[in-house]
Amino acid sequence: MTEQSSSKSVNPNTLLVVALVVMAFFAGYLYNKNKTLEGNPKVAGTATTQQQDATQQQPAVAIKQDKVDKIFAKGNIFFGNANSKVKIVEVSDPSCPYCHVAGGQNPELAVQVGTQFKYASDGGSYIPPVPEFKKLVDSGKAAFAVVYANGHGSGEIAMQALYCANDQNKFWEAHDLLMTNKGYELINNEVKNDKAAIPKLVDFVSAQVNPGDLTTCLESGKYASKLTSDQQLAVELGFQGTPYFIVNTTPYPGAYSYKDMQATIDSALK
Repeated sequence: MTEQSSSKSVNPNTLLVVALVVMAFFAGYLYNKNKTLEGNPKVAGTATTQQQDATQQQPAVAIKQDKVDKIFAKGNIFFGNANSKVKIVEVSDPSCPYCHVAGGQNPELAVQVGTQFKYASDGGSYIPPVPEFKKLVDSGKAAFAVVYANGHGSGEIAMQALYCANDQNKFWEAHDLLMTNKGYELINNEVKNDKAAIPKLVDFVSAQVNPGDLTTCLESGKYASKLTSDQQLAVELGFQGTPYFIVNTTPYPGAYSYKDMQATIDSALK
């Protein structure tokens, strides 16, 4: 008589069922984790990933100087002398967290998205580029333009507000309020792209921008179509995500520190 094994053999079908259950569990876990990240704009993507994108992505098209030059014309948001040796373009979305980091008015968010974005003014190493661009413009060394592109999904009305504020020569006043942490929360959690929330945005900037004119401008949708043409232009410039900076024809796709762009700027100024 053959001796029976003391342990029973495992049915292959049972092993298959167990494996499928385990795989389903982990798939569900990863799905829920990703949905949690997507639902929180402050953590939707890591700083490391964004910085890798910034240094590795290349524009889909070669940037030509004449295309950049045309941005510095009536109807667009730009500052400084259109004939400057240095022309800087920012493709931006007011609801984008990394645009806020680069804007220089939101140190709270900068620390949250990654320690490498901690402002130099707070003891870190990151120099937000936008305030430095403004200094160059104010000193007559550069021209700076802003173009809208949908980088985070909730910035349409806020960008229209910047166009409307620019009509009042109050772009920077509105910009510096909207790019604070309170502005970020307002844009992403309350206003979004809801025209019914226009009064909240107007109230937020009313100390710096004429509220009546701003309300009229926003409710009329004066710049809604301009945002569409801006996005088309951004694609032509090789835009792949916000923020996206161009110094003359050199692209900087991501929230670069000013010190990473300075050599290109200094070379153009010689």
